[in-house]
Formats: sequence, structure tokens, C-alpha cells
Amino acid sequence: MAQINKSTDYFDISTWTATTSAISNLGFSPDWVWIKSTDSANGHILFDTIRGANERLSSASSAAESTRTDELMSFDSNGYTLGSSGNTNDTNPFNASYVGWSWRGSDSSAVSNTDGSITSTVSANTTSGFSIVSYTGTGSNATVGHGLGVAPSWIVIKGRNQTEDWTTYHISTGNTKNVILNSTAVPDTSTTYWQDTSPTSSVFYLGSSTRPNTSGGTYIAYCFAEKKGFSKFGSYTGNGNSDGTFIYTGFKPAFVIMKRTDTTGNWLLFDNNRSSSGGSNLIQQYLYPNLNDAEDSDATRGIDFLSNGFKQRNDFSAINASGGSYIYMAFAEQPLVGTNNIPATAR
Repeated sequence: MAQINKSTDYFDISTWTATTSAISNLGFSPDWVWIKSTDSANGHILFDTIRGANERLSSASSAAESTRTDELMSFDSNGYTLGSSGNTNDTNPFNASYVGWSWRGSDSSAVSNTDGSITSTVSANTTSGFSIVSYTGTGSNATVGHGLGVAPSWIVIKGRNQTEDWTTYHISTGNTKNVILNSTAVPDTSTTYWQDTSPTSSVFYLGSSTRPNTSGGTYIAYCFAEKKGFSKFGSYTGNGNSDGTFIYTGFKPAFVIMKRTDTTGNWLLFDNNRSSSGGSNLIQQYLYPNLNDAEDSDATRGIDFLSNGFKQRNDFSAINASGGSYIYMAFAEQPLVGTNNIPATAR
């Protein structure tokens, strides 16, 4: 199995202010780009190379895909070109701020995949454990090829041509439940989501639910398999105090999303590019993937990014209630130890 020694060859974070025409500092050509205005309530907008640069979805909305020619103009060899929309590059106010998270897919064109009962179109990067999957629903039990070669731990699906909530499989909530990305809801239990069957090394399972499998509906799925030193998908239990739960990832995180699952609660997103904690480990800026709100900044609700994981430092119920159950996904700033000889250090 290939080892990832430099995380930014496969995932990276960019920040910019208005009037920036292009992001050109990535070490790869991105295949999935997620952009959010940090100082306004403009939406979370998601683009990928299978659907095309002008086709956008929002993680905070059940709305169908829409075409915009003024948001993301193109995917480039080392980044992407921005349009003039307030969602990506607003000049009013002049100093509007943005963040973009980018993932690398296949280094060649997407391919047809016939591993499942539904033929899919797949852009897969087996080194980093990430694939983008496009398919058309049947309305009945089916399987879809994902191209990863190992079972994914996290799958998020959105209908492109219909108004439906996002459907999410997470390894820690299991194959009987759906966690809605654009909602605060607790995981919903139904055999109609995943047939109560976990993904395999070649396919994921679909039931008859209209969310991931309307007959004739077109869908996009983002699939992630855990890779040692690069990505981690798991769960933890909160303890409700400032010496909070420590979650071991095996790397220094750059990006963490988490959600409470035993009761309602927002999704929260933290990354290492927007911290204003004065050089400490504390990451106190966060966004809500299920809301269009501007970022919040609160030292009493932040988390520590450490050399080998992250740690809660408060009793904020969305991330660390006593006895609360949470799921998370995390990507590395750098592995705990890599052959690039750069040790991961906390601040």
C-alpha cells in the first residue's frame, strides 16, 4: 500500500480575499472543491470535475444542482479559477474573506465502473482513499462501484436533479443509519438507505429510499476510505469539561468535521488555516457545514490540534457534552512520522 508522506499532495486548504482571480498554490489539480465565505452568510458551495466547474451544490441545502458561470470557472493544474460571485469572490465588501478545501481525485479522466448493478462513472485516487462517483438511481435495491479497492468509511450522496437531503454513511453509525449533512437531525434508521449492508472493497449498497436512489434520479457521491497517516473516520464520547476527550488520529490534523449523534446538533468544521489563537494549539474558528452562517470564533468552544490528534477544551454540547456521542472525519496536515523527515509538532 502506497504511503502518503506529504498530505498536501492530496488535500489542501486555501484562503483568499475578494478580487483574487485564481487559487494557484496547490500541489495538484483538484477534483473536488468546497468553498465558503467566512465573513458572510453566503453558502457552502461544492464543485467537482465529474459534474463540471459550473455545476454547484450546497452542503447546507437540499436544493438540486444549479449552473453558475460566475463562481468556479475552471479546475486548473495547480488550483482553480474564480468568478465574480459573492459566493467565491465578492468585491462588496472589498475585503470579503473565503476558504476553500480541495481534494485530488484521479490523475486521468473519470472511467466507467461496472462493479455494481448500476454502472457508475468514477474518479478515484486509491493512494489517498478518495473517489467521486456519478450514477443514475433505479428506485430499488442496487449496488454502485466506487473504485477505491478498499471499503469506504464515509460516503456522502446528493441528488443532482431533485430536491432531496444529503445522505451520509459513516462507519461509526453503521449501515442501518443515514446522517443528513444539511440538518441537525439525529441519524435516521431505515433499511432503505444502505440495505443494512456495509460497503465492500468494490461497491456500496443502496436501498429504495428516494434520497440516494430515486428511479431516474442523477446522483453524485463522495467516498472516503481511511488511510494511515492521512485520514481518519471515527467516533468519540464527550466528557463535558475543559480537560476534554482526546481523539487519536495518528497525525496532526489540518481539517476536522464532527457531529453529535445521540441528540440533535449542528455539524462543525475546523481547519488550521483560519486560526487566530496566537500560536497555541487552540483552533477557535469554526463553520457549520449545515448552515450558511459566517464563521464563529470563540476560544471557549475551540479544540486543540495536536501532533497526533485533537482534544476538546470545553463543555460546548455540539462537540463535548458529558456522555455525548460524536462522529468525525479528519485529514492530516502531516503524518505523525513520514519519510519526508518532518516531525509533526503541536504549536
